[in-house]
Amino acid sequence: MKTTGIHHVAIICSDYERSKKFYVEVLGFSIINETYREQRNSYKLDLQVGENHQIELFSFPNPPQRVNSPEACGLRHLAFEVDDIEQSVNDLKLQGVEVENIRIDEITGKKFTFFKDPDHLPLEIYEH
Repeated sequence: MKTTGIHHVAIICSDYERSKKFYVEVLGFSIINETYREQRNSYKLDLQVGENHQIELFSFPNPPQRVNSPEACGLRHLAFEVDDIEQSVNDLKLQGVEVENIRIDEITGKKFTFFKDPDHLPLEIYEH
């Protein structure tokens, strides 16, 4: 298989309007397309992340809770690349988002930190 990159990451949320507001208004991702799928009683929101990436935000009635242990098998977190981590942290805090202290990656020497979306999914910002 020869890939050219990651096209999108899909996230299922418990409260569509709350998560839509978070990803659009707080994180600043732009809406590509929003679709209501009546047969599934579900929304699908396509969001633009940077120039080449997307998040698909889904809503489903009563989705099951996911395992919340950071070391559980499966996707650990989603990381967003930023140019200025201090400014990004300040922007998030101004929106009322709790952000962990900035740390230094012991392997790359780059700055990073974590915060959570409305469903407590772990999100990371990583300085380019």
